[in-house]
Amino acid sequence: MKQGFLRIKRILLGPKNREFSKKVEELSGETINLCEQCGTCSGSCPLVGEMDQTPSLMMRMVQLGEEEVLNFKTFWICASCYTCSVRCPRGIDPSKVAEALRQLKLRAAIDYLDLSKIGEEEAKILPQIALVAAMRKFTG
Repeated sequence: MKQGFLRIKRILLGPKNREFSKKVEELSGETINLCEQCGTCSGSCPLVGEMDQTPSLMMRMVQLGEEEVLNFKTFWICASCYTCSVRCPRGIDPSKVAEALRQLKLRAAIDYLDLSKIGEEEAKILPQIALVAAMRKFTG
């Protein structure tokens, strides 16, 4: 019989992790470290079946400062019905945390165009209106 091993991810809480957690706390107005991971939010969420991670896991990832939480769709699916907030024994509002994560994701401002990479000669022949339109469409 083959013995299975559980893979455990080692998490080091550094300045970057703390900065992320602090930013979410600032945007949400919630003290995220009060969450004791009881799972009440996940158990009461009417949309948990549609989520790729539970609200309690979302809260834990934010507590640990894991920015990977922004790659999940849980905070987009949250309907902000406040069922989790009403039932939370610690008085935390996970829906506000989900909204903060939405804001962070939308504020990422990913640039798909870098004008500094356009050569000087090329910039002279390109129409200005095309450059302005490209900047509006392809920069955050």
